[in-house]
Amino acid sequence: MASAYPGNLVDDPNFSGPIDDAVRFLVAALFSMKFYLLFSFLFGYSFVLQMDAAARAGAAFVPRMLRRSLGLFIFGAGHIVLLYSGDVLTTYAVICLVLLAMYRVRDRTALLTSGIIYAFVTLSLVFSAAFLDRSMFMPSHDEALAQAATQTQTMLGGPLEILGHHLAGLDLLVIQAASLQGPTALAMFLIGMIAARRRLFSDLGNRTQLLRRVQLVGFAVGLPGGVLFAWLGGDANTWATAVSVVTAPFLSAAYVATLIRLLHVRQGGPLRRVLEPVGRIALTNYLGQSLVGLILFTGIGLGLAGRVSPLMLFVLAVVIFAVQAGVSAWWLQSHRYGPAEYLLRLLTNWSRPRRGRSVSAPSSLPPSAA
Repeated sequence: MASAYPGNLVDDPNFSGPIDDAVRFLVAALFSMKFYLLFSFLFGYSFVLQMDAAARAGAAFVPRMLRRSLGLFIFGAGHIVLLYSGDVLTTYAVICLVLLAMYRVRDRTALLTSGIIYAFVTLSLVFSAAFLDRSMFMPSHDEALAQAATQTQTMLGGPLEILGHHLAGLDLLVIQAASLQGPTALAMFLIGMIAARRRLFSDLGNRTQLLRRVQLVGFAVGLPGGVLFAWLGGDANTWATAVSVVTAPFLSAAYVATLIRLLHVRQGGPLRRVLEPVGRIALTNYLGQSLVGLILFTGIGLGLAGRVSPLMLFVLAVVIFAVQAGVSAWWLQSHRYGPAEYLLRLLTNWSRPRRGRSVSAPSSLPPSAA
């Protein structure tokens, strides 16, 4: 949101110093293409929690989940048009329909399907890297730089220019969702569904060894994969994307195992108190970050697009999250749900949610899933 250069797969020439390059490298190695997998896993996990909730309420699960998917799609469409074109909610809403068609399959079938999806995506990327000429469908480096400069300037315009900029990115969003993000998200949905069926987070006292193994294997495979992804050029290189598709799930799993272990040690109370409110209103915070980005970077607000270095952008992201953590805790002192969660729950259950103060999520569940 801070610049149109990353979206055009090129670096801003105004920030080309060693520190800028180092920050980009670290972000690509440790974060890029890793965290939407975590959110996808939690979506699959929460899918089973929604099923359990429907059973407790004596309600039909499929209509509830269809309404929930519709709500996510509406939120996502509004997000794309008004705030930021790089939305994931619309993709999740559509892929959830596939998950609905598969939710009765056995764990073994779900796991096999997930593996087949990843194999297909990986082979497609390898084929593209080896045999397709990128210049046939991608602009040259100079053309991408010129296009990025023009788009960054457009971001500094008024509401109509920004709206046009958001809509102009729709074709890329659809291509990315259909070819990469959608299939890999579905694979993680299925793995999350399996984890919830097996109550992976319900008895952590007996799973310490499992979490350690996940950390050991995940970091051993995922960190070198992330470094190789960054060294090859990140999103701008098809070989790098193929490496990330194969290795990013390992690093994401290691992050999950590490966070779960930190949250459940005796000294993890402060961390739980910081993160739980953010996770309980994750949808509101997701949309809120885009609103903050719109105000900070576009011509509607401060107009900082193209003016923030990678290092300052990283610091800014941490500050925004810290503020959101404080606001989330404050909000939940007097509200049970975030604004977006309230509306989504209203549509999902087709009844008005209870008001009042929040009730803490069970400590055995990840806050976002709860």
